[in-house]
Amino acid sequence: MTRVLVVEDEPQIVRALRINLKARGYEVEAAPDGRTALDLAARHRPDVVILDLGLPDMDGGQVIRGLRGWLSVPIIVLSARQDSTDKVEALDAGADDYVTKPFGMDELLARLRAAVRRATPAEEAAVIATQDFTIDLAAKRVTRQGTDIRLTPTEWHVLEVLVRHAGRLVSQRQLLREVWGPAYEHETNYLRVYLAQLRRKLEADPAHPRHLITEPGMGYRFEP
Repeated sequence: MTRVLVVEDEPQIVRALRINLKARGYEVEAAPDGRTALDLAARHRPDVVILDLGLPDMDGGQVIRGLRGWLSVPIIVLSARQDSTDKVEALDAGADDYVTKPFGMDELLARLRAAVRRATPAEEAAVIATQDFTIDLAAKRVTRQGTDIRLTPTEWHVLEVLVRHAGRLVSQRQLLREVWGPAYEHETNYLRVYLAQLRRKLEADPAHPRHLITEPGMGYRFEP
């Protein structure tokens, strides 16, 4: 289910969006201000963000830049500001689309679907097969010798980030930021715990891993 974070301080608009999005199978969370939005995004990692620029505690552009520091999901601005300067600033800050109020719900939903499609890379459907286990990114499934391996949501998220950077070093800070959010960039003990759990479940010899490699002091690397 696609998770949508609605950042909007007008209750009527939030209600309309919530009703229409839920009716089409989206999971919806709402934030009335920028700080709440950044906190929800860090804790629940939305798949797409709908964002008003005129928020009570900070400008929407600040929220965009805050999200873009660690999150790559589509951001659709929904704003009463119609000046081209505002649009350019929002897009330069990292927004993917800009819809002006008043807006048509059908148009907004179409733009939302398009943004989600563009954000889904072709390799989403890829199946990565190693000598010891197989990862189906689209199905979010891992099998070992034909048997499903149960991973917790956090274990899967750690594995997914590493797999999407296969063969490349993922720094500790980047991995913490992508999985837990920017407030956890220094919690390196989290990584030791979860990598150990993944190795126990996936590696033939967890003490001498072939696929989930530690680069001491730097980060981790997935080798197919």
